[in-house]
Amino acid sequence: MENAQAAQRVLLVAAHPDDPEFGAGGTVGAWVREGKEVYYLLCTRGDKGTDDPKMLPGRLMELREQEQRAAAAILGVKQVDFLDFRDGELEPSLALRGAIVYAIRKIRPDVVLTHDPATIYGAEFINHPDHRAVGTATLDAIYPTARDRLQFPEQLADGLKPHKVREVYLWGTQAPNAWVDISQSFDLKVQALTKHLSQIPTPNGLVDRMRERARAIGEPQGLALAESFRRIVMAR
Repeated sequence: MENAQAAQRVLLVAAHPDDPEFGAGGTVGAWVREGKEVYYLLCTRGDKGTDDPKMLPGRLMELREQEQRAAAAILGVKQVDFLDFRDGELEPSLALRGAIVYAIRKIRPDVVLTHDPATIYGAEFINHPDHRAVGTATLDAIYPTARDRLQFPEQLADGLKPHKVREVYLWGTQAPNAWVDISQSFDLKVQALTKHLSQIPTPNGLVDRMRERARAIGEPQGLALAESFRRIVMAR
């Protein structure tokens, strides 16, 4: 994990509010306390994520944006930005890729965190199509698009130069090769998740399940509590 320890700027790209905290909240909390700057890019404002028959998309978007900003503040995230794509309608389009490239070239992160697009389903779940779309678009943005100066030349006109990301961490992976100790940041992850009231109105054992999962991930690696990722170290 030497490169991650040396890196100072991190961009997290997620499909919906609450994805950052569920996927990597403990890691974000730990890295911020190591002195790293963490930035969030949310591709939607989560306008479909409710079973409340009285909730309208506009109101839900407002709520979820507020919740995400509050959660990020607990973890110490430096900045939270939102794109205007619609929940449930994301595709790994050129438009989405271009928006992520813009953020990469503007923020110039050493490390990018995002969804693993290779995870389609597991024994008890099907991965959200928005997660897969964002993971694919983000990887495509990292390589080769953000690197190549002739890609999206209008961004050059805005003063955004090409940028090479050093490392990628994919959460929700079924093939982890990197683990982050979240023993000291687990409580922060939980506190951040409690801000997402529209999604988690009553925890009902959620904290215990999360702790047990973090323990199951960490113990084989000699860690009390951990989050796991597929880590890609980009060639120079």
